[in-house]
Parts: sequence; C-alpha cells; structure tokens
Amino acid sequence: MKIVCSRLALMCRSGVAVVLCGLLSFSAVADTKIAILDFELNDLTLDPRRPDELERTASIKTLLQETLKRKGGYDLIEIDSDAREEANAGFGYLFAHHDVAGTLGKEFGADWVLVGRVHKASFLFVYFMAHLVDAHTQELLGDYIVEVKGPQRMLTIKGVERLAEKVDKTIKAMR
Repeated sequence: MKIVCSRLALMCRSGVAVVLCGLLSFSAVADTKIAILDFELNDLTLDPRRPDELERTASIKTLLQETLKRKGGYDLIEIDSDAREEANAGFGYLFAHHDVAGTLGKEFGADWVLVGRVHKASFLFVYFMAHLVDAHTQELLGDYIVEVKGPQRMLTIKGVERLAEKVDKTIKAMR
C-alpha cells in the first residue's frame, strides 16, 4: 500500500494522488475483519465481584467495536459464545494462547482477533490489556496496556479510545 501511494505521489503531484492514497488506505482497512472477544476481569482487590466493575468490563467489547468501526470502518466479526467457551479452557486461556485465539478467529472468518482483560490491582486504577492476534498465522502482533484511573464511564471511554488507536495503528502498519 505504501509503495503504491509513493509511486502515485511521484507520478502526480496534484491532490489527486493524495485522494487516491486516502481511498486505497481506507478500503484496505474497511475490508479488514476483526473479532473482539469479551474482556475478562482479573480483580485483585478485596471486593472482586463488584457489580459496577463487572458492568464496566462487560461494556468494553461493545465500546471498542463502536470505536474501531467509527475510526476505520473495520468489519466486525462475532464469534459464537458456545464456540468461544469451547475454545477457552479456563480464565485467561485465550489471552495466553494466541494460537487457539487465532484459530478461533479464523474459523469465523476474521483476519484479526483481539483478546482482552481488565486487570484491577487497586480501587484507584485499572489496566485494559489486550492482545492482537493474526488469525491467519496465529501470531501475537500487538500487546497493549492502557491505564485508566477511576471507575467513571467517561474515563472508561477514553481508555477504550486509546486502546482502539493502538490497535488501529498496528493493523494499518501491517497493511
């Protein structure tokens, strides 16, 4: 993609090359299929089953899907919950086993699989952790950590936006 855009820019110094490169870049991402699995909560605090923390964790997948769809027009692939549970041998298994997560994504037609975890070590902050796996090669291509200070919904949204930027940047660099 970068080579094509560079050659277009050399051939045509007008704004046409810029527009064509923008369209080529967008269409390459728009054809990209990404599956985002439900985030798991790893709560190390004294009260690990707080309903508000469970709710925040459950909202991350949807927020991330909306953000990536808006940001780059990605095609979102849903993985059947039964298939996900069958592939998941226990808490953190898909997060730690990129080959299994990648194979699961490939079975559902995804190019990429994002496996996430909310790591809560304190009441003051949490980490949104995610692994981006190439579904075709089962390789880990992105290992992300975003710190979020506080439980407020706006802070969660900002954290998800930062995570989406990192994922988007990795995928665009691979195209």
